[in-house]
Amino acid sequence: MDFKDLMRTARRRWKTIVALLLIALVAAGAYSFLVTPKYESHARVFISTDVEDSSEAIAASLVSSGRVSSYADLATSREIMEKVIAELNLEESPSELADMIKAEVEPLTVIIDINVTHPDPKIAQAIAQTEAEQLTKYITRIDAPNRAATPIRATVADPASYSSDPVSPRTLLNLVVAGLIGLVIGCGVAVLREITDNTVKTADDIRKITHTGVVANIGYDSDVPSHPLLTDLNGFAPRAEAFRVLRTNLDYLDLDAQPKSFVITSALPGEGKTTTSTNLAIALAQAGRRVLLVDGDLRRPRVAGLLGLESKVGLTTVLVGKSSLVDSIQQHGDTGVDFLGGGPIPPNPTEVLQSNATRDLIHKMRDMYDVVIIDAPPLLPVADAAILARAADGALMVTRHGKTTKEQLHDACQRIDQVDARLYGVVVNMAPRRGQQDYYYYYADESDPAIKSGRWVSLKP
Repeated sequence: MDFKDLMRTARRRWKTIVALLLIALVAAGAYSFLVTPKYESHARVFISTDVEDSSEAIAASLVSSGRVSSYADLATSREIMEKVIAELNLEESPSELADMIKAEVEPLTVIIDINVTHPDPKIAQAIAQTEAEQLTKYITRIDAPNRAATPIRATVADPASYSSDPVSPRTLLNLVVAGLIGLVIGCGVAVLREITDNTVKTADDIRKITHTGVVANIGYDSDVPSHPLLTDLNGFAPRAEAFRVLRTNLDYLDLDAQPKSFVITSALPGEGKTTTSTNLAIALAQAGRRVLLVDGDLRRPRVAGLLGLESKVGLTTVLVGKSSLVDSIQQHGDTGVDFLGGGPIPPNPTEVLQSNATRDLIHKMRDMYDVVIIDAPPLLPVADAAILARAADGALMVTRHGKTTKEQLHDACQRIDQVDARLYGVVVNMAPRRGQQDYYYYYADESDPAIKSGRWVSLKP
């Protein structure tokens, strides 16, 4: 995965990255808000020698330098802790107090730096000052156990400091660190999801699997459930333009054969084949084509419900001779689309569709109209769509962006290949809307004659 792939992954998975980033920031903010603030006080103890002879001074200096680390370790001894507690009337135990105190030797010096952290800055200062004083007394006493003179002197060099600014929690630092961690984890999860994601998302995926191209990208539109038809949209809606592109591309699928009858199907239910079939028929009718929309899904017919037309008379009644084709065709007044419903649902839809009567009827419809659009069932659950694709000129496959898997699309294509039918292309449905404006540009001035006449102008094919 190169840098461009990473950027594409970040754009596609930005919600995952942002979600984990926000979780990390919220967690860091909650921790910083809930944790008890702690304040710090510093005191310094200087270890020196008190001798007059220079040779003794060198020896004493070596002794003090060698012992200063031991003095720092003794700063949190139980005896000193008990004396500090007694002097300040603290409630902490010696071990608890020792956890608050840190004594370190400054590098290349004989200075002991005492740091005390406590929730109360005044108490922290008092502990640091008392600790430094008790440590100096303790050092003097242990170096002169028999009250003999000792060259080692311990002095409080810097009294305990006072600070009203807490040293923890460091809210800004916590947020920065948490943000970086959340960003790294979010990017890692996004890349992992991208690697393990087996759904169809790019034109390259479709070309490799189907050996055909993408004939249209229909962007995601949350208004589809309430406004499924093109007649519900204004002329410059992205979804309306996508179907105009699909309408135009039909003319270039096969310049030699000029196909006129198309089966619209998908791998599985829920990918938008019925709305695609219906809106493609509407787009063709808006261009002045004589188009017939056929509800070829004899298991779950839905086209009649979208158009508000009758479904009791249609394909099956024509096939069994109960009605003629001409009498069974209805016209949708708002769009000018001719519609042939599915008719009563038969007990054996596959046998009905693979009959010679169905094939002859499709050929007859093809001769009567400029374009015949047949809405068919999904390919993987049943064989109906493959049979209809064989009887018609070919099929268009509707696949849902980020939902249909590569295996499902591959298996659906095999169903069409097995009956020697032709797959003309793939319609990608519910594609992300970001970047859709980069494909097509229109004149938006309503005073333009092209707008007034209802024509649209594409500056990019």
